Amino acid sequence: MKGMSKGVANYGDAGFSLFLRKAFIKAMGYSDDALDRPIIGITNTFSGYNACHRNVPDIIEAVKRGVMLSGGLPVEFPLVSIHEAFSHPTSMFLRNLMSMDAEEMIRAQPMDSVVLIGGCDKTVPALLMGAASANVPAILTVTGPMITGSHKGERLGACTDCRRLWGQHRAGEIDEAEIEEISGKLAPGPGTCMVMGTASTMALVSEAMGMMLPGGAAIPAVHADRMRHAEATGRRAVEIAAEGLRPRDVMTEDSMRNALRVLQAVGGSTNGVVHLAAIAGRLGFDLDLEELDRLGAETPVLVDLKPSGQHYMEDLHKVGGLTPVLREIREYLALDCPTISGRTLGEEIDSAAPAWTQDVVREVADPIHQGGGIRLLRGNLAPNGAIIKQAAATPALLKHRGRAVVFTSLEDMANRIDDPDLDVAAEDVLVLQNAGPKGAPGMPEAGYLPIPKKLARQGVKDMVRISDARMSGTAFGAIVLHVSPEAAVGGPLGLVRDGDMITLDVAAGRLDLEGDDAELEARRKDWTPPGHTKATRGYAKLYFDEVLQAEDGCDFDFLRHTPRGRQP
Repeated sequence: MKGMSKGVANYGDAGFSLFLRKAFIKAMGYSDDALDRPIIGITNTFSGYNACHRNVPDIIEAVKRGVMLSGGLPVEFPLVSIHEAFSHPTSMFLRNLMSMDAEEMIRAQPMDSVVLIGGCDKTVPALLMGAASANVPAILTVTGPMITGSHKGERLGACTDCRRLWGQHRAGEIDEAEIEEISGKLAPGPGTCMVMGTASTMALVSEAMGMMLPGGAAIPAVHADRMRHAEATGRRAVEIAAEGLRPRDVMTEDSMRNALRVLQAVGGSTNGVVHLAAIAGRLGFDLDLEELDRLGAETPVLVDLKPSGQHYMEDLHKVGGLTPVLREIREYLALDCPTISGRTLGEEIDSAAPAWTQDVVREVADPIHQGGGIRLLRGNLAPNGAIIKQAAATPALLKHRGRAVVFTSLEDMANRIDDPDLDVAAEDVLVLQNAGPKGAPGMPEAGYLPIPKKLARQGVKDMVRISDARMSGTAFGAIVLHVSPEAAVGGPLGLVRDGDMITLDVAAGRLDLEGDDAELEARRKDWTPPGHTKATRGYAKLYFDEVLQAEDGCDFDFLRHTPRGRQP
């Protein structure tokens, strides 16, 4: 069925159901001619709490223009809107809720294809997860990155510079008045963080995966090109409705491998690993962490962009967006993968504008970092894996042995991290427990543990930090993340105690806790799960009952194409 006849409500009389639907939609002022055209749904993810999506109303109008120019009927509909800084306890806690909203509304309402409008970190993966499950023809566009701000002549961007300058404030180098002034300059307009944070990462890997028209990932939110890309997206949405090109036709194991290549080449956010794992699970296959590691060893970091470099997303747009990256790593890509444009990835690269000399995307022979941005770690402290963004870490700390200084929860860390009497030294290893999918809950971006204030004031800029949490793609440092199994489900991380010795060897891919097996077994017998995991109602109960670990993307088990709870 097509158009208004698709998925009518159940009244026991299909003819009456369609008649009733048309009667109510005509209250919107539509003519019969309009209602006979292909219906293109457009997700509205704007909210007064979501500055990253401030330009969504303008994008919707541009998409509508493209749809109507191609003979379709655009119909916008609201979805959950998530902003990183306005989601308690964390945006990740709500990502799966947004994916369910997207899946069910796409399935429930009549549309021949759907335009997905994402932006702030968790919205793009949530939309792609929902679209993969619904498998209705879908195309993605994004709000785009912010332009940069300025303070005393220094170019600023959210939120790598947020963290850097806040660290200086904690160290006493910036006073209260100046840090307040800076807060008004870090995010000078609509759009997502203009560094290689999670939003930028997911936009780029989504384009690489083929779900976005070429060039769309890096266009700044305020540029006219952003609206032209939205118009082109609307046009293409009408075409894929007729062609029947579905998300599962585009998002394949090969295209996911391309996405992983790009994730490594752009120095992307570690969150990208979690989100791609969740999308893969919706499509019916698992993200292979060992393959991620192998691809990283082969794929150098080429994009000179904060936090791994110096530039910002608008600079990447000016030199051609994702295209120069794809051109450099072409020999590593599956070029025959179909894309939402109707052409293969190889055809899109061939049709792009010629390259020119620039300094934002390096050549493979002259990378920002050799050996990939993200490394997989295993060992007795992370049996199911952990990751580190080695491209944004202090090189001297990538092989380290130190004494554990343990915080048992986010609350414990907040209470003690700046205590002048805290027994901590620069060579120690900061360990945060119970900050994973169930522990926090929601696996917040708390992995960027602050340097204890007394050390920050001594000039310490980086330390080895380990947790079962995530960190923002805008963050930097020698930070081990996504330790699995997490502490809150009995993982070894929860057995670490102050004074234990931990060894990190990134080159060897190892993270190990030194100690006597008998002692660890005694600690395990005394372990109990956090009380908050015993939720009894609402979304929280659903979350704790179903959420999986980081290697499965923290998705809900029952939402996977093949749940872990049963065999295929």
